[in-house]
Amino acid sequence: MYVDEMLNCVDCGRQFVFSAGEQRFYEQKGFQNKPNRCPDCRQARKAMRSQGQGAPSAGAPRVREMFTATCSGCGGVAEVPFNPRGDKPVYCRDCFASR
Repeated sequence: MYVDEMLNCVDCGRQFVFSAGEQRFYEQKGFQNKPNRCPDCRQARKAMRSQGQGAPSAGAPRVREMFTATCSGCGGVAEVPFNPRGDKPVYCRDCFASR
């Protein structure tokens, strides 16, 4: 039923064998997709993730960079999640809520 299959790695482009044993393992675990990376690239990616260098995990909170500006309504300090260009008004939280 299972036959060794040649796949191409999305990272390095080399061909690698997706063996019959691996296919059986994937089916037992309920995996729906074939591997996209060769064993070397998979191992390198896992090492990067364990060192915190990979993409943030789904449960990790993202830190948003905030910028300070002068509120166009009251003249106070406004902290906003974008870098104001100066061509449009920027409002502090209170002035924005009252609009």
